[in-house]
Amino acid sequence: MKRNNLKKYILPAIMLTVFETVAITLWLTKHTIFYLFNFSYIGISIALGLVLFAQNYPHARRVVQLLVGLYMLLYLGLICNENMQIEGFWYYLFTGVFEAATIHYAVAKIFGPLIFGRGWCGYACWTAMVLDFLPYQTPDHRRRKIGWIRYVTFIVSLVFVAALFAANAANMEEIMFWAFIAGNALYYVAGITLAIAYKDNRAFCKYICPITVFLKPMSYFALFRVQCDKSKCVSCGKCKTVCPMDVDVTDNSRKRKNGTECILCMECVRSCPKDAL
Repeated sequence: MKRNNLKKYILPAIMLTVFETVAITLWLTKHTIFYLFNFSYIGISIALGLVLFAQNYPHARRVVQLLVGLYMLLYLGLICNENMQIEGFWYYLFTGVFEAATIHYAVAKIFGPLIFGRGWCGYACWTAMVLDFLPYQTPDHRRRKIGWIRYVTFIVSLVFVAALFAANAANMEEIMFWAFIAGNALYYVAGITLAIAYKDNRAFCKYICPITVFLKPMSYFALFRVQCDKSKCVSCGKCKTVCPMDVDVTDNSRKRKNGTECILCMECVRSCPKDAL
């Protein structure tokens, strides 16, 4: 019995270890203690949420969303003036500086998904943090054919930053800060509007978010995935009903329906009456 209880805390321990490894490595290589604080804080927040989940606390994921999302939006974004959105990534990439947004993207959105898939979307995204408080928790599962918009927003962000460099714009840092403010405002307006129109809190994530261009292909190879014990599954369909991203978690194949969109929210696990997930 004690061994089974301990097993529930293996994942929190692994996630904390991963983030602490990143924190210490960046601290020692970049010689900046900020990275030790930054990634340690995020790792501890995520580990705390997973511990709360193991203890069946119903709002465990929301705790992590607020701890990480508000930290990145308010502290890193508004106080430290770091543009952590995709245009910030392009900006630092163009300047050849492996700092701030480039490190953030490498860890959370490019290489990180090889381990935890789109966990960023479920636990750390400050846009989704707000959208998940809207009333459409159980989505309308009809898929609209507008997913191409994510590629438009992706390209627009790249062209925007490239144009600034081509024009040799002055006060680039200030422009990036205001782009962060304006970009967040547009994301919230678009996300809330789509959620109301489609009765789906996560419509923005499915159709507009440019970050998914990075996340989706990498998440295909994710180490941590929700899997189904077929011997326990009774095909009740409850997991499919509550999934905010329309993932068929009863299919263990990596090619399962919407498989690269799983945000590890664990709503399917909570809803399963047979503990098959």
